[in-house]
This record gives sequence, C-alpha cells and structure tokens, in this order.
Amino acid sequence: MTEYLEFLDSKTAKTKAYGVDIASDAIHPTLFPFQRDLTRWALRKGRCAVFADTGLGKTFIQVEWARLLGAPTLIVAPLTVARQTVREAAKIGTDVRYVRSMGEMASPISVTNYEMVEAFDPRAFGAVVLDESSILKSLAGKTRQKLTAMFAETPYRLCCTATPAPNDIAEIANHAEFLGIMSRAEMLAMYFVHDDNGWRLKGHAREPFFRWLASWGMSVRKPSDLGYDDAGYDLPPLDAQPVWVAAEYVPEGVLFNTGLGGITDRTRERRASLEARVAATVELVRDSPEQWIVWCGLNAESSAVAAALPDAVEVVGSDTPDAKARAIEAFQDGAYRVLVTKPSICGFGMNLQNCHNMAFVGLSDSWEAYYQAVRRCWRFGQEHPVTVRIVLSDLEDAIFQNVMAKEREATSMMDNLIDNVREYERAEVGGAAVDRWEYAVDEDRGDGWRLLLGDSAERMAEIGDESVDLSVFSPPFMSLYTYSPTARDLGNSRDAEEFFTHLGYIIDQLLRVTKPGRNCCVHVAQIPAMLVRDGWIGLKDFRGDTIRAFQAHGWIYHGEVCIDKDPQVQAIRTKSKGLLFTQVHKDASWSRPALADYILVFRKPGDNAVPIVPDISNDEWIEWARPIWYGIRESDTLQYTTARSDDDERHICPLQLGTIERCIRLWSNPGETVCSPFAGIGSEGYQALRLGRRFVGAELKPEYYEVARKNLREAERRAHMPDLFTLSGVEVA
Repeated sequence: MTEYLEFLDSKTAKTKAYGVDIASDAIHPTLFPFQRDLTRWALRKGRCAVFADTGLGKTFIQVEWARLLGAPTLIVAPLTVARQTVREAAKIGTDVRYVRSMGEMASPISVTNYEMVEAFDPRAFGAVVLDESSILKSLAGKTRQKLTAMFAETPYRLCCTATPAPNDIAEIANHAEFLGIMSRAEMLAMYFVHDDNGWRLKGHAREPFFRWLASWGMSVRKPSDLGYDDAGYDLPPLDAQPVWVAAEYVPEGVLFNTGLGGITDRTRERRASLEARVAATVELVRDSPEQWIVWCGLNAESSAVAAALPDAVEVVGSDTPDAKARAIEAFQDGAYRVLVTKPSICGFGMNLQNCHNMAFVGLSDSWEAYYQAVRRCWRFGQEHPVTVRIVLSDLEDAIFQNVMAKEREATSMMDNLIDNVREYERAEVGGAAVDRWEYAVDEDRGDGWRLLLGDSAERMAEIGDESVDLSVFSPPFMSLYTYSPTARDLGNSRDAEEFFTHLGYIIDQLLRVTKPGRNCCVHVAQIPAMLVRDGWIGLKDFRGDTIRAFQAHGWIYHGEVCIDKDPQVQAIRTKSKGLLFTQVHKDASWSRPALADYILVFRKPGDNAVPIVPDISNDEWIEWARPIWYGIRESDTLQYTTARSDDDERHICPLQLGTIERCIRLWSNPGETVCSPFAGIGSEGYQALRLGRRFVGAELKPEYYEVARKNLREAERRAHMPDLFTLSGVEVA
C-alpha cells in the first residue's frame, strides 16, 4: 500500500517549497533564535508570509532572507517605512538602497514604496518582498491585481505584516494569490461555505485550513507561539481612555440630537465638533513635557493642532517623500516634541517607540487604522507604559463602542488563529508533520454480516478474492470537508482528476473481490458547477466520468437506470435557481430539468458460474426493466440524523431502500454476498440481510460505523424473528 499512502500524502493541501536550505550559522548573529528559525523557514519555502506582531523583527527577517537568497531583490514598503528599512538593514551590516526608479538601483537589495512600484521592471528581480503587506486589502482592486500580475513570474516572494484574523478572508486570500499559492475562488471552494451570515469556515475544514495556512504563513504574536522564550518580549501597560467634549451638532429638521445616523451624520458631527476636540487635544499635549503623537482624520484637524503647538512637526500627504522622511526622523531623534499626522500616512510599519504618548483627534469606524496607529508606540521594545487618549464629542460614543467591540472580536479571533496554527507552525519550523485526525480501525461481525471500520482502499484487501456476488453503493461525491477532515475521505478531493485517482484504488479492489461475470451497481448523480468554485455555472458529467473510470480499471459497462426525481422537492432542498418558478418567468435560459439519480451497472469480465434467478414477477420485471425507475420515494431511507457530527455541513444522504432492494433482487440470489465499500449507516447491508443475503462492507467515519452496526444488528434480529404461523405452531402447506 506504499503507493496509496504516497497518493494520500499528495492530497494534503500544502505549499511546495521553492527556496533553498541555509545553515543557521549563516544568518546574522544579531537575530534572536526565533528570528533565525523564521528566516530559515522562509528561505526554505521561497514563497511565504511572515505574519508577525509589531516589534518582532520582520525587517531583519526580510533583509536576511533577501541577502541569503543572493538574488536581486526589491522590497516594497509604505512610503514612511522604506527609509526605516535602510536604517534597520545597516544594523546587521546589509546595504539596502532606497530608490524610486530603475535608474537609481545600485545595490543587490533595493527598497521603494507602493506608490513608485510601477516604475520598476519585475524581470530585473529574482525576489520581491511586500512589507506591511496587509496594505494590499486597502489598495484599490486594480492596484492589488496589478501587483499580483506584476510579480507573478518572480521566483521568490515574501510578504510581511501583522497577524491576520482567521476569518479575514480578504487578507488571507490576497496573500495566497500574490504568493501564487491558491486563488481566492479555490480557497473559498475548498475551506469555506456560504450561508445566510456570509462566508464561514467549514467545520471539518478547520484542521486542513489551519495546516494549509501554516504551510506558507507563520502567524506569531510572541516567541512562545513557536516554542521559544518570551524574555524581553513583554508589552508594557496600555492606558487607552476616551476624552469627551460637548456636542453641539443637531441634524436638520429635529429639535435635538438623538444620535449619529450614517456616514453623513458622522462627517458633519466631526466637523461641527472640530474646534472643541482640537482644543481638548492641545490642552492634553501642552500640559505634558514628553513626546506625543497626535493622530488626525481631517486636514483641518491636523493644521489646527500643528498651529497651536509650536514644538510640533506636521506630516501631511502632500509632502514630498524626502520631506516626510526628514520630519519623521527628526521626531524619532527628539528634535520635535510632537508629531502631527494621519494614520494613513504614518500608521503602518513605522517604529515610533521613542514616544509613549498619543492622542486621537476623533476616531473613524476603522478598528485596523486605530490598532495600527497604537502599535507604532505600543510594541516590543517599548520601555514605558503607553498612554492613549481618544478625544471625541459625546455624540460619537457609538463610534468608540464600535471600535472597541471590533478590538475585542479581533483579539479573540487572533487568539483562535494562534491556538489553531501553533502546533502546525512548530512542526513546519522543525520540518515535522502533524495530523490531528486520528485514523481508527475496527471490525464487527454478526450472523451473515461483517463490517470493517477504516479506509476501504486498505480494508477491502482483507476481503477474499472473488468472494463477492454483487456490490451496491453510492460513492461520496466531490464535496470538500463536508463530512470529515481526512485525505482518506474520497469526497475530500480538489478536482475530478484527484477524485477518480482515489476512486481507482477502490475500483481495483472491487474487481478483485467480485466473482467473474457478476455485477457492481453504482449510484451517481450529475454535479452542479458553481461560479465561486469552478468559474462557471452548469453541470459536470460525473456520470460519464464514473463510467470511464470503471472501464479504465477493467470493468464492462453493462447498463444503467435513471431514477425519477421530483423537481419541486429538489428545488426546496438545493435552492437551485434553475428550478425556481421565478426563474422560469424571469429568464428561462437559466432554467433546467431536475437532476436525476442513476444506477450504473458494471460487469466483471468472465463467465458467471451460478445463474441468477430473480424472485420477481413478470410485471415487476417489465417495470424494473424500464430505462427509468419510478416510484422510488426519496424519504425511503434508514434514520440517519443521529449519524451527523457537529462539524458535518450536511446530513448524510443514504441510498433509498427501494433502489437497493431492486438491485439486490435483480442481480443476486438468496444466500449470496453483497458488498459496499462505502457502507455509511449500513443501508445496503440492512437490505441484504432483510432479503436473505449476506453482507460485507467498509466505512471510514466512526460515527457512521457505529450507526451501521446498530442497523445491521437490527436487520439480523428481524431476519431471525419468527412469523405468526411459527409462533402459533401452524404448519403451512
């Protein structure tokens, strides 16, 4: 089974390594052990992301990554961070030049800002770094797409930014696409499901998703997340408090203000209270001898504060890059006591821990802008408690509460992310493998039946050659992480090629265990193609692909039956717009017939040694020999709701008992053995025993296996239950 185990390993979504192996002692000794290991991991991956909190040394990591790759590298950073990168690189003896065009390049490692990146030819670089790469989600869609397309052929790519929330689909998808790991559509189709609340992570996809994320992105908030000592990495106390000023704004048409409505009200209130908020902020800053940063949202706020504080330097968007850099560096060096600017200008990436006091002249609804601005001072390496004052009118309480609620939610989500990826990341750094899903095997037997718990591709090897008279089953359809997280689950296949490769191992086992000339009945249906997953809307020919797969593995395509379906029932269950009455009257080009089920019948080559003599009437034969089977009730199944686990996205869909009965009575004799490699809750076995046959089956999922055992024992009990005549001692002629 070595080949099969290698195939299973290939099914696990993990990122290919594009990089190089570098010895730890080749990395600059200034880097801490956790930084060296992160650098080695990033070098080995070649294309990856370092999601690390502020102050954990992302600049050192990216500079060493670029130096040790030895390829011409372009670092792209926010405007105010680029020159900081040059200074940080010099601390570890690496020459990084700030450039604005190809003509200025004079070093193997160059740094520019996002606004200038179009001035560079990506073909000139073997490696690219996006610093503060979370900025991608705030860039215009065209700009983001242009960056992704621009460096699509660059061999080595590294993204560095703070830790994302696990449900921040946009940020994770942007990084995966830029790095060439997976498209947004592929990621959503594989790990997420869309319901009334939007996109959410599938229950069974949690382990595969976090393992996949850890294979290309390291999420670190402190060294202990990777198993290292946190000494020296304790954040100082943070004192963040609102400062309230009286509101005088009243919307038109009302006597008094009952609160802020939409963005128009928010903007008008911010302008109406500007003078009071500026005065309160200036008073706070003027009364303190220490350095302060004053974060503004409006140009008028910034200019008013700067005018009122003679020892302040104002940095605005219209300043030249050189003027911005000179002003910020002067503030860092203590030449100015107060820096007045906007979070959009200096709120990303800058190290401003020379200061430990800041004031916000008002607040927007963006938690991220607030968080990033606070982290310019409140970061590892800060030696003083950090004071944050948020100056608001009393009408802006809703904005403050909204941002604080987002902060609590984001903290909880980041805790969740770290908890889930920690084990995988430590394994990634150490080159080990982790699988939280425990593969279980078991076996149970009864009078006339045998049930195997485990992977049918492996467990069917325990069934004797040419010992099965008929197989009846419904294979799992391609539906990622719907019922389990394991690669052993046939349904957990990324595409049709992977699915049918996996199914091929089971088809081979079925051919081996089946007697010559005997049949295999496979229940299938066509599969809808979805725009988010496949890029188009229509149907996939799963029926045809299954026929071709069985033929390729030596079976003879013997026949098929179409099973009638009720379109209204299907419309209610699937919510397919192609079946809705409204769609017929709106645009019938999208309308389509309901999807039928099929029983595909395959025959093993060779002569049947024991003729099958069905116990059916001529009328039954006439009905069952039709190309379409009518009268199969969709609700005619064993009770299945108890088999569902909490993480299952849907109930199991057991095969209708009427369908199984027709297959067994048509293509087997009493006393013969019926097999199902996907036993589920035991429907095929239940009917086989009820109809006087024997049964052998395999089931991967423990929850289904337990229900199947109960159903088989119940069928066994019923098969041995004496009838009324036996109980009364009446002899039947």
